[in-house]
Amino acid sequence: MSDGDFQRVEANDCPMSSCAAPAGSPCRTGKGRVAAQYHTARFRLVSSLAKTLNVPTPPARKPGSVWIELPRPSVADTTPAGHARIGYARASTVRQSLDTQLNSLKTAGVTRIFHEKISTRAKQRPELDKAVTLARDMRASGIAVTLVVHEHKRLGRGIDLAALAEQLRADDIGLEFLNGELQGSHDPSGVVFTVLAALSGMEREYIRDRTLEGHESARARGKSIGGAAVTDSAMLSMALHLREQNLSLRDIALQLVITKGKKKGQHPSAATILRMLREHDEATASATRKD
Repeated sequence: MSDGDFQRVEANDCPMSSCAAPAGSPCRTGKGRVAAQYHTARFRLVSSLAKTLNVPTPPARKPGSVWIELPRPSVADTTPAGHARIGYARASTVRQSLDTQLNSLKTAGVTRIFHEKISTRAKQRPELDKAVTLARDMRASGIAVTLVVHEHKRLGRGIDLAALAEQLRADDIGLEFLNGELQGSHDPSGVVFTVLAALSGMEREYIRDRTLEGHESARARGKSIGGAAVTDSAMLSMALHLREQNLSLRDIALQLVITKGKKKGQHPSAATILRMLREHDEATASATRKD
Protein backbone atom coordinates (compact mmCIF):
# COMPACT_ATOMS: atom_id res chain seq x y z
CA MET A 1 0.00 0.00 0.00
CA SER A 2 1.14 3.52 -0.73
CA ASP A 3 1.20 6.54 1.58
CA GLY A 4 -1.76 8.05 -0.25
CA ASP A 5 -4.09 5.08 0.23
CA PHE A 6 -5.80 6.63 3.24
CA GLN A 7 -6.66 9.71 1.18
CA ARG A 8 -8.33 7.56 -1.47
CA VAL A 9 -10.27 5.79 1.27
CA GLU A 10 -11.31 9.04 2.94
CA ALA A 11 -12.57 10.38 -0.37
CA ASN A 12 -15.70 8.29 0.39
CA ASP A 13 -18.18 8.41 3.25
CA CYS A 14 -17.91 5.31 5.45
CA PRO A 15 -20.96 3.09 4.70
CA MET A 16 -20.79 1.43 8.14
CA SER A 17 -23.80 2.62 10.18
CA SER A 18 -21.74 2.29 13.37
CA CYS A 19 -19.15 4.69 11.93
CA ALA A 20 -20.68 6.86 9.16
CA ALA A 21 -17.54 8.99 9.02
CA PRO A 22 -17.95 11.67 6.34
CA ALA A 23 -15.48 12.09 3.49
CA GLY A 24 -12.28 13.73 4.70
CA SER A 25 -12.37 12.16 8.17
CA PRO A 26 -10.91 8.86 9.43
CA CYS A 27 -13.13 6.00 10.62
CA ARG A 28 -14.22 6.00 14.25
CA THR A 29 -14.84 3.31 16.85
CA GLY A 30 -18.06 2.75 18.75
CA LYS A 31 -16.48 4.59 21.68
CA GLY A 32 -15.84 7.71 19.65
CA ARG A 33 -12.13 7.18 19.04
CA VAL A 34 -10.17 7.33 15.81
CA ALA A 35 -10.07 3.72 14.56
CA ALA A 36 -6.70 2.02 14.20
CA GLN A 37 -7.67 0.95 10.67
CA TYR A 38 -10.33 1.87 8.16
CA HIS A 39 -13.46 -0.26 8.02
CA THR A 40 -13.44 -2.93 5.33
CA ALA A 41 -16.69 -1.71 3.76
CA ARG A 42 -15.08 1.68 3.27
CA PHE A 43 -11.68 0.85 1.81
CA ARG A 44 -13.23 -1.68 -0.56
CA LEU A 45 -14.94 1.22 -2.28
CA VAL A 46 -11.48 1.91 -3.73
CA SER A 47 -10.99 -0.58 -6.58
CA SER A 48 -7.22 -0.85 -6.08
CA LEU A 49 -7.77 -1.84 -2.43
CA ALA A 50 -10.73 -4.18 -2.93
CA LYS A 51 -8.70 -7.31 -2.14
CA THR A 52 -6.62 -5.79 0.66
CA LEU A 53 -7.04 -7.29 4.12
CA ASN A 54 -6.76 -3.99 6.00
CA VAL A 55 -5.76 -0.35 5.55
CA PRO A 56 -4.18 1.16 8.69
CA THR A 57 -5.03 4.67 9.80
CA PRO A 58 -1.89 6.83 9.37
CA PRO A 59 -0.20 8.50 12.37
CA ALA A 60 -1.30 11.88 11.02
CA ARG A 61 -4.88 10.95 11.92
CA LYS A 62 -3.83 10.06 15.51
CA PRO A 63 -5.47 6.64 15.85
CA GLY A 64 -6.81 6.07 19.35
CA SER A 65 -7.44 9.77 20.03
CA VAL A 66 -10.86 11.36 20.39
CA TRP A 67 -12.53 11.46 16.96
CA ILE A 68 -13.43 14.82 15.48
CA GLU A 69 -14.95 15.59 12.11
CA LEU A 70 -12.47 17.08 9.66
CA PRO A 71 -13.31 19.34 6.70
CA ARG A 72 -14.52 17.58 3.61
CA PRO A 73 -12.01 17.55 0.73
CA SER A 74 -12.56 20.29 -1.81
CA VAL A 75 -14.17 19.07 -5.02
CA ALA A 76 -13.00 20.49 -8.34
CA ASP A 77 -15.31 21.00 -11.29
CA THR A 78 -16.30 17.46 -12.26
CA THR A 79 -18.53 18.20 -15.23
CA PRO A 80 -17.81 15.36 -17.71
CA ALA A 81 -16.11 16.38 -20.94
CA GLY A 82 -18.22 13.85 -22.86
CA HIS A 83 -19.97 10.49 -22.58
CA ALA A 84 -18.73 7.10 -23.79
CA ARG A 85 -20.50 3.72 -23.74
CA ILE A 86 -18.40 0.58 -23.64
CA GLY A 87 -20.03 -2.76 -24.41
CA TYR A 88 -19.33 -6.23 -23.04
CA ALA A 89 -20.67 -9.55 -24.34
CA ARG A 90 -20.01 -13.06 -23.04
CA ALA A 91 -21.00 -16.62 -23.89
CA SER A 92 -20.36 -19.50 -21.49
CA THR A 93 -19.05 -21.98 -24.09
CA VAL A 94 -17.36 -21.82 -27.49
CA ARG A 95 -20.46 -23.36 -29.07
CA GLN A 96 -22.74 -20.53 -27.98
CA SER A 97 -23.21 -17.62 -30.37
CA LEU A 98 -22.56 -14.01 -29.43
CA ASP A 99 -24.60 -12.65 -32.36
CA THR A 100 -27.71 -11.72 -30.32
CA GLN A 101 -25.67 -9.83 -27.74
CA LEU A 102 -23.48 -8.07 -30.31
CA ASN A 103 -26.48 -7.03 -32.40
CA SER A 104 -28.25 -5.76 -29.29
CA LEU A 105 -25.25 -3.65 -28.29
CA LYS A 106 -24.78 -2.25 -31.79
CA THR A 107 -28.48 -1.42 -32.08
CA ALA A 108 -28.14 0.51 -28.80
CA GLY A 109 -25.40 2.59 -30.39
CA VAL A 110 -22.43 0.96 -28.66
CA THR A 111 -19.41 0.89 -30.95
CA ARG A 112 -16.56 -0.20 -28.64
CA ILE A 113 -17.37 -3.77 -27.61
CA PHE A 114 -15.29 -6.37 -25.75
CA HIS A 115 -16.43 -9.98 -26.02
CA GLU A 116 -15.29 -13.44 -24.97
CA LYS A 117 -16.44 -17.03 -24.56
CA ILE A 118 -15.77 -18.04 -20.98
CA SER A 119 -17.75 -19.34 -18.00
CA THR A 120 -19.14 -16.80 -15.56
CA ARG A 121 -17.56 -18.93 -12.82
CA ALA A 122 -14.07 -18.18 -14.15
CA LYS A 123 -12.15 -16.00 -11.72
CA GLN A 124 -10.36 -14.16 -14.52
CA ARG A 125 -12.24 -12.82 -17.55
CA PRO A 126 -9.59 -11.04 -19.67
CA GLU A 127 -11.94 -9.13 -21.97
CA LEU A 128 -14.08 -7.90 -19.09
CA ASP A 129 -10.93 -6.73 -17.32
CA LYS A 130 -9.92 -4.83 -20.48
CA ALA A 131 -13.36 -3.20 -20.72
CA VAL A 132 -13.28 -2.07 -17.08
CA THR A 133 -9.69 -0.82 -17.38
CA LEU A 134 -10.57 1.23 -20.46
CA ALA A 135 -13.63 2.61 -18.69
CA ARG A 136 -11.52 3.68 -15.71
CA ASP A 137 -8.91 5.32 -17.92
CA MET A 138 -11.55 7.24 -19.85
CA ARG A 139 -13.32 8.30 -16.65
CA ALA A 140 -10.01 9.48 -15.18
CA SER A 141 -9.58 11.70 -18.24
CA GLY A 142 -12.85 13.47 -17.44
CA ILE A 143 -15.23 11.54 -19.71
CA ALA A 144 -18.47 10.06 -18.35
CA VAL A 145 -18.50 6.30 -19.03
CA THR A 146 -21.21 3.63 -18.96
CA LEU A 147 -20.57 -0.11 -19.22
CA VAL A 148 -23.37 -1.58 -21.34
CA VAL A 149 -24.30 -5.30 -21.28
CA HIS A 150 -27.07 -7.20 -23.09
CA GLU A 151 -28.38 -8.56 -19.75
CA HIS A 152 -27.01 -8.96 -16.25
CA LYS A 153 -26.43 -12.72 -16.59
CA ARG A 154 -23.69 -11.98 -19.11
CA LEU A 155 -21.86 -9.92 -16.50
CA GLY A 156 -22.35 -12.05 -13.41
CA ARG A 157 -24.82 -13.17 -10.76
CA GLY A 158 -25.44 -12.77 -7.08
CA ILE A 159 -22.56 -11.62 -4.91
CA ASP A 160 -20.14 -11.50 -7.86
CA LEU A 161 -22.44 -9.14 -9.78
CA ALA A 162 -23.00 -6.92 -6.75
CA ALA A 163 -19.25 -6.77 -6.02
CA LEU A 164 -18.37 -5.82 -9.60
CA ALA A 165 -21.12 -3.21 -9.69
CA GLU A 166 -19.84 -1.71 -6.45
CA GLN A 167 -16.34 -1.40 -7.94
CA LEU A 168 -17.79 0.38 -10.96
CA ARG A 169 -19.72 2.73 -8.71
CA ALA A 170 -16.54 3.50 -6.73
CA ASP A 171 -14.86 4.47 -10.02
CA ASP A 172 -17.92 6.55 -11.01
CA ILE A 173 -18.66 4.28 -13.99
CA GLY A 174 -22.29 3.81 -15.01
CA LEU A 175 -23.90 0.41 -15.57
CA GLU A 176 -26.68 -0.36 -18.04
CA PHE A 177 -28.46 -3.57 -19.01
CA LEU A 178 -30.39 -3.66 -22.28
CA ASN A 179 -32.64 -6.63 -21.41
CA GLY A 180 -33.66 -8.94 -18.57
CA GLU A 181 -34.88 -8.43 -15.00
CA LEU A 182 -32.40 -5.60 -14.40
CA GLN A 183 -33.04 -3.78 -17.69
CA GLY A 184 -32.12 -0.12 -17.59
CA SER A 185 -29.50 2.05 -15.90
CA HIS A 186 -28.86 1.26 -12.24
CA ASP A 187 -27.42 2.69 -9.09
CA PRO A 188 -25.31 -0.29 -7.93
CA SER A 189 -25.46 0.96 -4.33
CA GLY A 190 -29.28 0.95 -4.35
CA VAL A 191 -31.31 -1.58 -2.35
CA VAL A 192 -33.37 -2.70 -5.36
CA PHE A 193 -30.28 -3.51 -7.41
CA THR A 194 -28.66 -5.41 -4.51
CA VAL A 195 -31.77 -7.52 -3.90
CA LEU A 196 -32.27 -8.36 -7.59
CA ALA A 197 -28.59 -9.23 -7.99
CA ALA A 198 -28.79 -11.59 -5.01
CA LEU A 199 -31.96 -13.21 -6.38
CA SER A 200 -30.23 -13.83 -9.72
CA GLY A 201 -27.58 -15.81 -7.89
CA MET A 202 -30.23 -17.81 -6.00
CA GLU A 203 -31.92 -18.58 -9.34
CA ARG A 204 -28.82 -20.35 -10.65
CA GLU A 205 -28.43 -22.38 -7.45
CA TYR A 206 -32.14 -23.28 -7.61
CA ILE A 207 -31.82 -24.54 -11.20
CA ARG A 208 -28.70 -26.50 -10.29
CA ASP A 209 -30.39 -28.14 -7.29
CA ARG A 210 -33.48 -29.05 -9.31
CA THR A 211 -31.30 -30.54 -12.04
CA LEU A 212 -29.39 -32.69 -9.55
CA GLU A 213 -32.67 -33.82 -7.96
CA GLY A 214 -33.94 -34.81 -11.40
CA HIS A 215 -30.79 -36.81 -12.08
CA GLU A 216 -31.09 -38.67 -8.79
CA SER A 217 -34.75 -39.43 -9.47
CA ALA A 218 -33.91 -40.75 -12.96
CA ARG A 219 -31.12 -42.95 -11.61
CA ALA A 220 -33.50 -44.37 -9.00
CA ARG A 221 -35.81 -45.40 -11.87
CA GLY A 222 -32.93 -47.10 -13.65
CA LYS A 223 -32.40 -44.46 -16.30
CA SER A 224 -28.90 -43.41 -17.37
CA ILE A 225 -27.87 -39.76 -17.22
CA GLY A 226 -25.69 -38.06 -19.77
CA GLY A 227 -24.67 -38.99 -23.29
CA ALA A 228 -24.67 -42.40 -24.92
CA ALA A 229 -22.71 -45.04 -23.02
CA VAL A 230 -19.25 -45.76 -24.39
CA THR A 231 -18.53 -48.78 -22.20
CA ASP A 232 -19.56 -52.40 -22.66
CA SER A 233 -18.90 -55.78 -21.09
CA ALA A 234 -15.81 -56.40 -23.25
CA MET A 235 -14.26 -53.09 -22.17
CA LEU A 236 -15.04 -53.86 -18.52
CA SER A 237 -13.45 -57.29 -18.77
CA MET A 238 -10.26 -55.87 -20.28
CA ALA A 239 -10.18 -53.03 -17.73
CA LEU A 240 -10.43 -55.51 -14.86
CA HIS A 241 -7.56 -57.52 -16.36
CA LEU A 242 -5.38 -54.42 -16.72
CA ARG A 243 -6.19 -53.29 -13.18
CA GLU A 244 -4.86 -56.57 -11.85
CA GLN A 245 -1.54 -55.59 -13.45
CA ASN A 246 -1.51 -52.44 -11.27
CA LEU A 247 -1.84 -50.06 -14.23
CA SER A 248 -3.05 -46.52 -13.55
CA LEU A 249 -6.47 -45.40 -14.75
CA ARG A 250 -4.82 -43.27 -17.42
CA ASP A 251 -2.76 -46.23 -18.71
CA ILE A 252 -5.81 -48.48 -18.68
CA ALA A 253 -7.77 -45.94 -20.71
CA LEU A 254 -4.98 -45.77 -23.32
CA GLN A 255 -5.20 -49.54 -23.78
CA LEU A 256 -8.94 -49.48 -24.50
CA VAL A 257 -10.93 -48.33 -27.55
CA ILE A 258 -14.57 -47.28 -27.82
CA THR A 259 -16.38 -49.53 -30.30
CA LYS A 260 -19.68 -47.70 -30.82
CA GLY A 261 -21.32 -44.29 -30.97
CA LYS A 262 -19.91 -40.92 -31.98
CA LYS A 263 -16.67 -41.60 -30.12
CA LYS A 264 -16.01 -44.89 -31.90
CA GLY A 265 -12.27 -45.47 -32.34
CA GLN A 266 -11.29 -43.10 -29.50
CA HIS A 267 -9.90 -43.96 -26.08
CA PRO A 268 -12.25 -43.58 -23.12
CA SER A 269 -11.32 -41.04 -20.45
CA ALA A 270 -9.76 -42.01 -17.13
CA ALA A 271 -12.92 -40.73 -15.43
CA THR A 272 -15.04 -43.13 -17.52
CA ILE A 273 -12.82 -46.05 -16.52
CA LEU A 274 -13.01 -45.04 -12.87
CA ARG A 275 -16.80 -44.86 -13.00
CA MET A 276 -17.09 -48.19 -14.81
CA LEU A 277 -14.83 -50.01 -12.34
CA ARG A 278 -16.50 -48.38 -9.35
CA GLU A 279 -19.96 -49.44 -10.53
CA HIS A 280 -18.65 -52.97 -11.08
CA ASP A 281 -17.12 -53.13 -7.60
CA GLU A 282 -20.31 -51.78 -5.98
CA ALA A 283 -22.45 -54.30 -7.86
CA THR A 284 -20.12 -57.16 -6.88
CA ALA A 285 -20.11 -56.06 -3.22
CA SER A 286 -23.92 -55.83 -3.21
CA ALA A 287 -24.27 -59.31 -4.71
CA THR A 288 -21.84 -60.70 -2.12
CA ARG A 289 -23.84 -59.22 0.77
CA LYS A 290 -27.05 -60.78 -0.56
CA ASP A 291 -25.41 -64.21 -0.74
